[in-house]
Amino acid sequence: MASAAIFSSLRRQRSPSLEAFLAPVDLTDVGLLQTLTALSSELISAYSGKRVPFYQKKNCKSLLRKIQVFSVLLECLLENNNNRSRGSSDLPFTAFLCFKELYLLLYRSKILLDYCSHSSKLWLLLQNHSISGHFHDLNQEISTLLDVFPLKELNLPEDVREQVQLLQKQARKSKLFVDKNDEMLRLKLFSFLNEFENGGVPDSAQLYSFFWEKLGVCNPRSCRLEIEFLEEQIVNHEGDIEPTASVLNGFVALMRYCRFLLFGFEEDDMGFRFGKHKKPKKGLISQEIAETFISVPKDFCCPISLDLMRDPVIVSTGQTYDRASISRWMEEGHCTCPKTGQLLDHTRLVPNRALRNLIMQWCAAHKIPYDPLESGDPCVEIFAAASPSKAASEANKATAALLIKQLGNGTQIAKTIAAREIRLLAKTGKENRAYIAEAGAIPHLKNLLSSPDAVAQENSVTAMLNLSIFDKNKGRIMDEVGCLALIVQVLRFGHTTEARENAAATLFSLSAVHDYKKQIAKEDGAVEALAGLLREGSPRGKKDAVTALFNLSTHTENCARMIESGAVTALVGALGSEGVAEEAAGALALIVRQPIGATAVGNEEMAVAGLIGMMRCGTPRGKENAVAALLELCRGGGAAATERVLKAPALASLLQTLLFTGTKRARRKAASLARVFQRCEHASMHYGGLGVGYAFAGNSAAARDSTFAGDVSVSMSISVPVL
Repeated sequence: MASAAIFSSLRRQRSPSLEAFLAPVDLTDVGLLQTLTALSSELISAYSGKRVPFYQKKNCKSLLRKIQVFSVLLECLLENNNNRSRGSSDLPFTAFLCFKELYLLLYRSKILLDYCSHSSKLWLLLQNHSISGHFHDLNQEISTLLDVFPLKELNLPEDVREQVQLLQKQARKSKLFVDKNDEMLRLKLFSFLNEFENGGVPDSAQLYSFFWEKLGVCNPRSCRLEIEFLEEQIVNHEGDIEPTASVLNGFVALMRYCRFLLFGFEEDDMGFRFGKHKKPKKGLISQEIAETFISVPKDFCCPISLDLMRDPVIVSTGQTYDRASISRWMEEGHCTCPKTGQLLDHTRLVPNRALRNLIMQWCAAHKIPYDPLESGDPCVEIFAAASPSKAASEANKATAALLIKQLGNGTQIAKTIAAREIRLLAKTGKENRAYIAEAGAIPHLKNLLSSPDAVAQENSVTAMLNLSIFDKNKGRIMDEVGCLALIVQVLRFGHTTEARENAAATLFSLSAVHDYKKQIAKEDGAVEALAGLLREGSPRGKKDAVTALFNLSTHTENCARMIESGAVTALVGALGSEGVAEEAAGALALIVRQPIGATAVGNEEMAVAGLIGMMRCGTPRGKENAVAALLELCRGGGAAATERVLKAPALASLLQTLLFTGTKRARRKAASLARVFQRCEHASMHYGGLGVGYAFAGNSAAARDSTFAGDVSVSMSISVPVL
């Protein structure tokens, strides 16, 4: 039987009907003969003459000749039946069963022929041996069918009988046939990849001869289609199929290089112009995944940076932090544990190898790149299943050099196309992001941020976002004179919604570095624009804005800017918005830790109601952030804020619920909030007879709260989108 791999592969592309895998039922002899005759005639008509697939040509012709013999046989039997009285049939039962099996064979032949006609030319070359094997499997099945076919029991003309007998003999002798010309092309294709693997660059004349003259890849559009098909195979790759995903990545890189080397920077009619974006096929690497976020387990995130820990270490209090974050904390002169507030007995950092192993296992399970030696954001790269080979890296470097040259000296159209390709190239792999930036792309992309062309601006800011995911590139972007200001300008006045949203996501990515948080907040109009996007943006825009605002709020010196820019009001309003409420509560919980922040939040009429609503209907982390914000609001927001919290309806029952069902930190904060209420002059009025005081007094977390007075952590797990 032919391997199911090719049929499953085709199902992913064109979803063939179940006729390919199930024999027909409830058909009379005549009905079955009519169906088979129509199907065989359809195949002969569709693939005869010049319509024979270019690759596997001899195997396709051989299969079609066999189908022609069956067609003659079927037409003869159908004609015999029509010459008899209506309703009568002498088709033997064995023949009927054989024809039902022939039905399956014809449909599988249709799938194989269709596959050879519509698949990528490179893919057919790479699968040359495998596809030849599928043709051989079909020949073997035809031979088996003819061996049991009751030819002698059928009333057939002699010439038809002789044709079937001859086909039977030929089928028995058929052997696996691999076309030598196709095989030579396949080996030549691998030789180009080997040149990149060895550090060289293939000769442009040979590439032109191979792709244009021999493969017929003769324009940018056909080149793009080849790339997309191969990318789809990488996404759907199964471990036992050759070539490996790593090798396929190499051929994608080779085709991308050839697209610009051979065809220049012409438009490829693949949705280049604004307003005509071609929707990528589902599962392609080029698919936009901006709204895809992976929730990182809280225990894997550093309590200081809130990022996935790359190098977790333990301090003297027993708490775990990322080495880079706690080292910076100590270098700033702090001698206490950030999470507990306790004095550190010493400054030694002990590696938490057990936790690091758990993080590595989690990252592997979710296909998130994890390099303990290279700090970086936990990017959402669900489609980078295989690490690129050296050949892919070298080919991508050669492509990047062509693109960056056009960014600097090309026409406006060439610059726009180059920005789009850099955007795509920077979507996967820190290696790509590193050498694109090292080759000098950032200054040229910066210049396109102010382009009057909407497509150029959108692609340049998105390329900047993808490059910023690599930590070293954050510094390159921030150090580029005027770059931050232009990103903010795109956020404020970008030509398209996507450009504005991606500018917000870029600020979020850059703000992952503590030293840049204040610089971003001080940039004229940055926080105001994020607040505006949070109020009025699309669901994705709001997500980008709230995550950026959350990052900025983790810097204590940004509190005043958050207030004066209207970000606090926007965050309060976002408490009722699905998808961003948890992050908004987290940002507010950080802002209210400072007196001016607590006062500002306390003056917002809907703040308490919004936080109470989060405690009632939010996620576990949202509830945790909400009760933490209310506690700090009571501590620093003044008497009016405390009274507003105290008078909130159903707060007592919500706190009691949190004590039993909340996270550890939520229970601790809930107990502390009850203690604040108990010291208020009206506490007995609002809580008398409810048993709340007893519940909190009996909770061991209350006695520990003074230890956690310096708790600065807020539960959040967010990731930078790759676009």
